Amino acid sequence: MEIEKIKSIIEAILFAIGRPVNIKELMISLEISKEDIENIIYSMQEDYKGQDKGIEIIKIDESYQLCTKKELYEYIYPILDKRTKPNLSNAALETLAIIAYNTRITRAEIESIRGVSADACIYKLLEYNLIEEAGKADLPGKPMTYRTTDEFLKMFGYSSINELPELPRYKLDSNQQIVIDDLIEKQPDENIEAPEPERDEQE
Repeated sequence: MEIEKIKSIIEAILFAIGRPVNIKELMISLEISKEDIENIIYSMQEDYKGQDKGIEIIKIDESYQLCTKKELYEYIYPILDKRTKPNLSNAALETLAIIAYNTRITRAEIESIRGVSADACIYKLLEYNLIEEAGKADLPGKPMTYRTTDEFLKMFGYSSINELPELPRYKLDSNQQIVIDDLIEKQPDENIEAPEPERDEQE
C-alpha cells in the first residue's frame, strides 16, 4: 500500500474515533508493523507542523490522537463549551504536581506533603479528569490512591509521564532541612534572589 494512502487511512481513523487510538489497533487495521506506523505518523506530524493547519497528531503513551493545536484553544472553547473556562487554583496545581511525581499516592500522603487538607483539590482534579483513582493501597484501612490521566498529559503537552521535568535535588542538613547555601549562589554587593525554575523552550 502506498504511504500517502496509509496516511489518509490513519488520518480518517483518528478523526472518526475522536479518542487516543492505541498503536496496536492501527497495526491490526493496517496490517503493518509498529515501526512502520510510528515512522509514518512521525512524517504526518512533521507535515502538520510545516503547513498552516489547525490540527496536529499528539502521542500519549502508546496511543495517538488527532486534535486541535493548543495555541488555538481560546478561539475554540467559547463555541465548544459555554460553561466557565476551567481554572485551577495554585493549591490544585500544587496537588496535581504532587500526584504527577508520586504515582499511586494516597490523600493522607498528599496532605502530609502539603500540610493542609487536599479533599477539595482532589475533587476538582477528578472533576476535570486530570487525575483518577488508581486502586487501594496496601496500607491499614486500604486508602484509595491517585494518579494522573491521559487528559493531564494532553493538557500539559507530554507524551508520557516520564517526560516530566526532573525535580531538583536538594541537600538536607542533620535536621532534614534544605541547605540554603546550596541553592543560592551569593554575589558580592548584590541582592540575593532565589533561582527561577527552568522553562521549556516552547513556552
